[in-house]
Amino acid sequence: MVPHSLGGGRYEMEGLLGHGGMADVRKARDVRLGRTVAIKRLRADLASDPIFQARFRREAQSAASLNHPSVVAVYDTGGETATDGSGVSLPYIVMEYVEGRTLRDILREGRKILPERALEIVSTVLTALDYSHRAGIIHRDIKPANVMLTPTGDVKVMDFGIARAIADASASMTQTAAVIGTAQYLSPEQARGEQVDARSDLYSTGCLLYELLTGRPPFVGDSPVSVAYQHVREEAPAPSTLDPEISPEIDAITLKALCKPVDERYQSAIEMRADIARALEGKEVLAAPVVGATELETQHFLAQPPLDPASTTVNPSLAEVDDRRRSRAALWTGLFLLVAALVIGGLVVVPQLLASDAPAPAEVPDLKKMTVAEA
Repeated sequence: MVPHSLGGGRYEMEGLLGHGGMADVRKARDVRLGRTVAIKRLRADLASDPIFQARFRREAQSAASLNHPSVVAVYDTGGETATDGSGVSLPYIVMEYVEGRTLRDILREGRKILPERALEIVSTVLTALDYSHRAGIIHRDIKPANVMLTPTGDVKVMDFGIARAIADASASMTQTAAVIGTAQYLSPEQARGEQVDARSDLYSTGCLLYELLTGRPPFVGDSPVSVAYQHVREEAPAPSTLDPEISPEIDAITLKALCKPVDERYQSAIEMRADIARALEGKEVLAAPVVGATELETQHFLAQPPLDPASTTVNPSLAEVDDRRRSRAALWTGLFLLVAALVIGGLVVVPQLLASDAPAPAEVPDLKKMTVAEA
């Protein structure tokens, strides 16, 4: 049961704004300061778990340390004893109330977001991430549900519930938190439970940009495990294969952010934001251009023998095409070396054979004058 007030009567609770996997968010009135706020409170069924308690406290500490116009501000924290008689403390966070809607809600309506507007939104998200990264905080859960768009067009990043200090995130995660984040926006290193740094946020931002451009995440599947596998092993198709209005420059920016090796991605939020600014200004971007899907399919068709019908349902990924190219190159190199060795061997052996003394002619007996037995 939700109490009518929190904080000793300071916050008067109003309607439910939303709920997630670990908390509910309600609109409230701060009677002391006379302003509307949003209060996020840990779910009662999770409050007895010390891991969720720690994550919730970490969110408050992480967000409270950030003071940026594109980050939802934290005003206060506290705790109330559950009214079900369990005696469990229910922690809560008092946050800035933001008028608007999340990008997830907008995308679920099927509304078209123009590529230029998608770049502008992501550019603002990167501004907030650059600020948090310089403050030593990695968000680790960038996704449409955690980005709000106000009626005036402002962008707000929220929910630092699984954020960590960079110094802590450099160590391997514990078994209980081996994979943190929403599966469709996980970086490959998050999916493997490995060390993460700020570049993990940039991969998730690439997933966000991909969905804003195409209306769907880069990878979808029947289960979180299958989606996480694709983040680790598969290459996302270029956004322009789903929307031909997307330019090669936007393709290049998106796929660079989605590179599997962290060293091949953008190395900072400000670097990715600068490339987006170039694209918006019509300038050449630093991200390498993407080979067109049609060209790849043509090369694959010419180079491969006819396939069994059952195997034609899946298009080759960029990695597979590259592997085949390397295999063919290795084959031709090997054949060239073999032929060269035979030619060189021939140049050495043939003159020796020509220079040797010719064998004496053999004497053939006259079989005409012999009987069969004598022959």
